[in-house]
Amino acid sequence: MQLQVLNSPFNQEQAELLNRILPTLTEPQKFWLSGFLAASQGTAALGTPAAHVQQHAEPSKTKEVTILYGSQTGNARGLAKKAAQSLEGNDFQVTVSSMSDFKPNNLKKVQNLLIIVSTHGEGDPPDNALTFYEFLHSKRAPKLENFHFSVLALGDSSYEFFCHTGKEFDKRLEELGGTRLYPRFDCDVDFDEPAAEWLQGVLGSLGEAQSEAAANGQNLESATQSIESQYSRTNPFQAEILENINLNGRGSNKETRHLEISLEGSGLTFEPGDSLGIYPENDPALVDLLLEETKWNPEELVTVKPGDQRQLREALLSYYEITVLTKPLLQKAASLSASKELQELTASDNDEKLKAYLKGRDLLDLVRDFTPWIGSAQEFVSILRKIPARLYSIASSLSANPDEVHLTIGAVRYDANGRSRNGVCSIQTAERLNPGDRINVFVQQNENFKLPEKPETPIIMIGPGTGVAPFRSFMQEREETNATGKSWLFFGDQHFVTDFLYQIEWQKWLQNGTLTKLDVAFSRDTAEKVYVQLRMQDNSKELFEWLQEGAAVYICGDEKHMAHDVHNTLLEIIEKEGAMSREQAAAYLADMQQQKRYQRDVY
Repeated sequence: MQLQVLNSPFNQEQAELLNRILPTLTEPQKFWLSGFLAASQGTAALGTPAAHVQQHAEPSKTKEVTILYGSQTGNARGLAKKAAQSLEGNDFQVTVSSMSDFKPNNLKKVQNLLIIVSTHGEGDPPDNALTFYEFLHSKRAPKLENFHFSVLALGDSSYEFFCHTGKEFDKRLEELGGTRLYPRFDCDVDFDEPAAEWLQGVLGSLGEAQSEAAANGQNLESATQSIESQYSRTNPFQAEILENINLNGRGSNKETRHLEISLEGSGLTFEPGDSLGIYPENDPALVDLLLEETKWNPEELVTVKPGDQRQLREALLSYYEITVLTKPLLQKAASLSASKELQELTASDNDEKLKAYLKGRDLLDLVRDFTPWIGSAQEFVSILRKIPARLYSIASSLSANPDEVHLTIGAVRYDANGRSRNGVCSIQTAERLNPGDRINVFVQQNENFKLPEKPETPIIMIGPGTGVAPFRSFMQEREETNATGKSWLFFGDQHFVTDFLYQIEWQKWLQNGTLTKLDVAFSRDTAEKVYVQLRMQDNSKELFEWLQEGAAVYICGDEKHMAHDVHNTLLEIIEKEGAMSREQAAAYLADMQQQKRYQRDVY
């Protein structure tokens, strides 16, 4: 539809300008613009979009906003804090809370609610969102009147249930009677720009579109830079590698690297339980194979983002993700390929076949499997995601090692679809990082995995393999602070001789009393495989006594198998030793979680 000068209040120049820009706007941008104009004039000014302003963006006139976040690794929490600062800068009264700390019955008192939530595992809510999620989806959930909300969903499009938790919150709040302040945004791993756009839209819908922050596109990151280290996820610190040591003995099936990294001059701080983010580089050999296959010029300049041009090879090395395929990527790639097979694979009725193809394949597979390609190098790289940071549990205490951070990283190597595959960051660490080299890092806070506030509280730590990393941090911190609480570690791996990570340090802490009790399980040293769950069952009576004394339980490691099995083992121990039903044991564990006495750092 073309805007005509004769039937509008615009002159010729204004009409031509509007006709050029309106067709380029996305639906969320149109919603935001509608809210902006409605708020600034007190009335809707663009005709038909005004109806949508009425439907989606007429918030209560209150200046109070509640932000609830559900976060497993800390991204949602960080965005919630920064959104709060932007809102407070626009004279709103803001309450920020983890979903686990929010009393569900207070929901009826809220008029403007912002939900920022990630999706964990196979479409599950994060641990600290579970109680609120279950309440909202129960019969106890209230009808919501004069209630306005918006959802920012975080996820990873390489997973089948992309942003599933955010979508469910969005749907449920509408079912309960809520009205959207602004449409839900689903963010992939590179979430900063869409999150900033979402916040601008929310500000516009809240009637603050005239604010300088919204009008000038203030992003979430800048809101806190003045009070934090200048280095962050969007502005990482180039840290120097001090040490890079293989922790496994000769003959081990594994390679586990211990990294010591200098943070001197960064201003970065962390607490035990936090993670370090690393922006890795892709394997140069894989990049060269990709360039050879496509026949693209490695030195061709491509634009990776506005104002940032790089040579193609360098862009594929350090900017774009090339080791993971996603459904959205293949759908976009289909328009750049003459392959009928790719068109069929991405058809709407072929989801199962597409899911099977995505598993274990990378960009080189895609390029080889669906020739000929008809797009240019620029067109092709424009459909790729930015390479995401890798998060690793910090294995050291800042009190014990000032200006340093230590990591424990297992090298990932495997075969799939006829080719050898490598973990991007873990193999860069194992094969291409030496003392003196530098790597881009940032600190990711994790409030869901913290030592007890009271140093006398007993702690039980369960961390097989590299899952032991944060517990090394815990022990260093407890030793430095002379914490008096008992501590118990369950550790497991394949072989005692080659795979007992940090063995000398655990023995030292046992001797000086920092560590009270140590139980180990080495699965390949006996005819029958032994895992940490069996060691927990062997000590079930004492373990339950510790729980009754108020001990906090921490689990770190693989979520799909280990953490699931350990959780069930805990339930069995509580059920058996506490003479409870399965339902009572589950309630006992849920209560521990609510008290922050059951915490997990799982991946």
